[in-house]
Amino acid sequence: MKNLVFISFLFSISIVFSQKISGSELLDKAIQYHDPNNNWKTFNNTLNVTMKTPNNPKRVSVIDIDLPEESFNVIAQRDTISSRYTIKKGKCIIAPADSLRIASLKEKPKRSHCETAALYKNYYTYLYGLPMKLKDKGTIIDEKVELKSFKGKKYLVLKATYEATVGSDIWYFYFNRKTYAMEIYQFYKTDDKGNIKKDSGEYILLSGESIISTIKMPKNRAWYYNKNDGYLGTDFLMD
Repeated sequence: MKNLVFISFLFSISIVFSQKISGSELLDKAIQYHDPNNNWKTFNNTLNVTMKTPNNPKRVSVIDIDLPEESFNVIAQRDTISSRYTIKKGKCIIAPADSLRIASLKEKPKRSHCETAALYKNYYTYLYGLPMKLKDKGTIIDEKVELKSFKGKKYLVLKATYEATVGSDIWYFYFNRKTYAMEIYQFYKTDDKGNIKKDSGEYILLSGESIISTIKMPKNRAWYYNKNDGYLGTDFLMD
């Protein structure tokens, strides 16, 4: 009985301690877990990502990221359509084949080719660079860490907002209380006053791990709407 009481006491201390950890401390512990050798800053590797969404053909993407050279390139294939998007040192580069394809389009897309290239670059480098990307300039880390339950499991939750020049969404990152591994992230849109739009945004469930350049990256990322848990699709990081 004494042993059970002692174990219960230690568990209570652990919970209290976890609740008192600061946002900066939690982020540092999470980065230590995911990028123990501090390799993200010099990341130069290829990601092979397959995206599957309901009622659509899968999209297979080969993504080359070279952070020291400020180079990003993705070749995306869906059915018989292949597209290349390249940005080097902030400059969008359009391959001849894509130039011909763009010229042959009967309807203008909502975004230009270069706008789409920037979107892909921001999307892939941000999401696969987490949680390290939370150290980027313009990111505001809330020092208050919350202990929250999500689908029956408790997490240490870090809140991040951004300077106006970076973005207006509010993000929450859910970390394993023992390992500090990132297991969920979630974002909400905001109104003109900076208040959360409760029916907006999405949450992303992470499962599995792939180790690339010694960085532990989520192998699978499944996307859902916040408002109704509607399933959007899953990104699979292929070995």
